[in-house]
Amino acid sequence: QVQLVESGGGLVQAGGSLKLSCAASRSISIFNFMGWYRQAPGKQRELVAGIDSGGATVYANSMKGRFTVSRDNAKNTVYLQMNSLKPEDSAVYYCKARLGVVSYWGQGTQVTVSS
Repeated sequence: QVQLVESGGGLVQAGGSLKLSCAASRSISIFNFMGWYRQAPGKQRELVAGIDSGGATVYANSMKGRFTVSRDNAKNTVYLQMNSLKPEDSAVYYCKARLGVVSYWGQGTQVTVSS
């Protein structure tokens, strides 16, 4: 079993920054893909950004240029640096790790951006 624990969420003003962390209970080098997703009230969960085992990254269009995903295998942690935050970025942010066909999810961390 794998546990993922997100941290770093909070309340920030529009234009501000936050850095989210996702700490895994085991080595993240085994995962094919690790990603950040978010879900706002009444909306579907959506991909924010992700990084694969080779370091290739993917971003949702609305996050490109504002968000940066990275990983530190030595710390078993994936990060999401979020800059130029907007009120519409407010959501619960979840970390996901995929190993083959199996996906693991964290409990999420709330991000609230005030206007």
